Amino acid sequence: MLSETEIKHAVFWACQQEVMAPKPGNVNCFSDGHNMAINDFIKSAETIAPIMASPGLSVGERILQSIQATRTVVNCNTNLGIVLLFAPLCSAIQICEDFSDLPDTLQQVLASLTIEDARLCYQAIRLAEAGGMGKSQQQDISEEPTITLLQAMELAQNRDQIALQYVSNFKDIWQLSLPALTNALNSGESVEWATAFAYLKVLSAAPDSLICRKQSVELATAVTEKAKQLVFQMNKNSKLDAYLTELTAWDKELKQKAINPGTTADLVATTLLLHAFQQALSLHRISVP
Repeated sequence: MLSETEIKHAVFWACQQEVMAPKPGNVNCFSDGHNMAINDFIKSAETIAPIMASPGLSVGERILQSIQATRTVVNCNTNLGIVLLFAPLCSAIQICEDFSDLPDTLQQVLASLTIEDARLCYQAIRLAEAGGMGKSQQQDISEEPTITLLQAMELAQNRDQIALQYVSNFKDIWQLSLPALTNALNSGESVEWATAFAYLKVLSAAPDSLICRKQSVELATAVTEKAKQLVFQMNKNSKLDAYLTELTAWDKELKQKAINPGTTADLVATTLLLHAFQQALSLHRISVP
């Protein structure tokens, strides 16, 4: 079982690695963007890490307290998606003895979400001032929810990839992005480039829901098609950094057009968190005599 300190370190590391990776369209090691800078994300990570690691908090409390803390250090939405995805995982990992237990434990955490979790989550989303939320005929974010957080996510799953993860027990992470990250790392890639590959893999699989909401499905689909082409090319090359020039150019193009595949970045941050949990728990096994 991971200690509070180990979980805190894993949360910060995952957020730090995600923002530093060369991911086109997001704030990254290439450049800032969308009126945000790398340091905004680092400060946010430092702020949420102890809350995510704190024992005894409900998922809703973890979400709201993290966003409240974030707003004290930055005046922009740096991490709502990350917080929404990290919260149930951090609740689950606190009671896991082994990494293989995490999927089932996570499912139990998600199934036990309450109306109070939904209320606190809605409050956090309003506080974060997330863009492109629109209006919903059922359980709109501006109202007080009357259903559990999982039921609210079920209503949103067709228009939001984060909601879909709640409903599917984080299927895209387990089956798509974590294997992509792990395979790239096992092939000798750095964490930064393995993260970029996992990001492109996720982006190539489905249109980013943030782009869909803020701009259009057609634009998001065009971005996905470009990611598919890059993944196809990268799968034939021995080193991912051979695509530095191409990724830098695409990054500049996306930011000039204010296109931000932000939900994809949130999913990749979550992938890094799972990798960090896996590595930390493997060290526990090695240390047992």
